[in-house]
Amino acid sequence: MSEPHYDVAVIGGSQAGLSMSYHLSEAGIDHVVFEKNSPGHAWRTQRWDNFCLVTPNWQCKLPGFPYPGDEPNGFMPRDEIVRYVEDYAARIEAPLRLGVGVQRLGATDAGFRLETSDGACTADAVVLAVGGYHQPNIPRLAERLPEGIVQIHSSGYRNSRQLPPGAVMVVGSGQSGCQIAEDLLLDGRDVHLVVGSAPRSPRAYRGRDATDWLYDLGQYDLPVERHSLGEKVRRRANHYMTGRGGGREIDLRRFATQGMTLYGRLLDLAGGRLRFGDDLRKNLDAADTSYDNICAVIDRYIDDNGIAAPPGHRCAPVWQPGATVTDLDPVAAGISAIVWATGFRSDWSWVDLPIFDGAGYPTHTRGVTSVPGIYVLGLPWLYTWGSGRFVGVGRDAAYLAERIQAHRHQAALAAA
Repeated sequence: MSEPHYDVAVIGGSQAGLSMSYHLSEAGIDHVVFEKNSPGHAWRTQRWDNFCLVTPNWQCKLPGFPYPGDEPNGFMPRDEIVRYVEDYAARIEAPLRLGVGVQRLGATDAGFRLETSDGACTADAVVLAVGGYHQPNIPRLAERLPEGIVQIHSSGYRNSRQLPPGAVMVVGSGQSGCQIAEDLLLDGRDVHLVVGSAPRSPRAYRGRDATDWLYDLGQYDLPVERHSLGEKVRRRANHYMTGRGGGREIDLRRFATQGMTLYGRLLDLAGGRLRFGDDLRKNLDAADTSYDNICAVIDRYIDDNGIAAPPGHRCAPVWQPGATVTDLDPVAAGISAIVWATGFRSDWSWVDLPIFDGAGYPTHTRGVTSVPGIYVLGLPWLYTWGSGRFVGVGRDAAYLAERIQAHRHQAALAAA
């Protein structure tokens, strides 16, 4: 019995893979979408109970399915995000193979072969729409912490009640770390936060949400090659703020005035004591500088276009670090749990194709890899700031659909 063959195989059935399916269907291209779990699975299983989108609902613009609710300026909570993705899959009637994971992808003489949990198949082209957040990244020093301290990764955090009584340390001050630290603080927990170099952003500024201004400014359309950091921006943490409570800023200095204990970057664990860098003030100042820079960009846009808007403002620090704390005995401090908000590692070990750089990142130009017929989609800064978000993934999928059409045409000419 011959193996099934598809013109295009899409691996991953969340917003990126579904957007790809939409544009392939529009182009009349036969395809299949392999999803080892279900649409929206990561949103359901890797987000805490009070999680909300950071960007406003109106930015949910999956192709053919803009945000359907009545709160365009609100911020969808976790369960609504899951429904939005699931409803999208149903609306476009995506050819999903649910519960089927791809275990190996390699080349054949005529195309590509996929080994799945439900047998093998072949395809002329393959789109890797699996994102880049595959495995929790927890530092090895975690292995040396006292056994009595409960440890979880941010993707496993749901609420404060799952943690034992006592103080909680959150390691990492990106979006997840800051929002989880706030969640714990609002629940009355004693919170310790290890602060890194993540930038912060205003929420509301001069009468509108800051992301509304940035959208009008074209920031979500800025190609990676035109960013001042170039491809290095792909490794940069996102600005922290929150959509919780209708959307608000996150100011770690204010958290400190409310009882949260802040530290510099975690360096090591030695003799049962955690070692921190002497960089807390530097990291807080850098985050505020990022905040002020965003305000300045918006100010210039308002001035250049003669837009009537309320006055602006800049950061006014409400707290400054005192004596530097560079080490801590977590047991003596009453810390019963640590939440590792330290990001994820990519795992492309199942892809037997020469498309990766020395760091294991897929080399590509706007999602088109160095291997003809292999494409990537849904990665942060794949092409623009919006590439890894609901607002921009559809445009990237449309572009790849055009490139797939061109690939198919070239293959047909070569076979003629």
